[in-house]
Amino acid sequence: MLGKFVKVRVTSPMYSYNKRFGFKYKLNYGIMEGSRTRKNTVQFAYIMGINHPVRNFDGRVIAVVRRYGGRGAVWVVAPKSTRYIVNDIKAAISFAEGNIGYNIECLYESSCGAEIYREDHDGKKFLLIRNKRSAHWGFPKGHIEPGETKEETAVREVLEETGINIDIIPGFVKNSEYSIQGKIEKSVSIFLAKTEQTDYTLQEEEIEECGWYSFQDSLKVLNYENDRFILTEAMNFIKDNNL
Repeated sequence: MLGKFVKVRVTSPMYSYNKRFGFKYKLNYGIMEGSRTRKNTVQFAYIMGINHPVRNFDGRVIAVVRRYGGRGAVWVVAPKSTRYIVNDIKAAISFAEGNIGYNIECLYESSCGAEIYREDHDGKKFLLIRNKRSAHWGFPKGHIEPGETKEETAVREVLEETGINIDIIPGFVKNSEYSIQGKIEKSVSIFLAKTEQTDYTLQEEEIEECGWYSFQDSLKVLNYENDRFILTEAMNFIKDNNL
């Protein structure tokens, strides 16, 4: 269902009042037409990206909110031109779902990380990690937490995954976009950062392995061409700015 285009018939327009639960709708809410389940129950949806009441809406399914305790699920639909991640959705639906336990499966994911280097006796060394879930070598990164800037996310994730404190180098950031198993559309922002630390402490539940590599060895270790491109651009930036 994620990524599909659907029509929603609005049953509770924005600003209308829910007498049963005592709240005012901050989003349009309604029934996805033609979406009955095997048990012949209708599927409800919140509509994001529209700031006025509507009767009908055509949009893309960007998330499913699965309520805990067998209380069913509700979908989130938005215009094709918009992009919302889990944090955005949580904030938007909090007026109705704030006190109800749930998890969200979202079409879009956004992460931030850093390509970290340090000075060594034989040149610059770059930090690479191997993630337990993917088994691929790459850069430390993770999801943005509510209220964080992208730079703050990168600093926190590096510290959590490797125990290394970093300083972000201004003026360099590269974005990488790709699809996970053909379902989730992921966007990653990678910053350039420097550290004086040589030792690392791995986040055991997330990271399998970590190491410092020369530029040429890093190009061999990295699994993805896009990561090799980011590393090359970072090295060029370092040289151009005499860092």
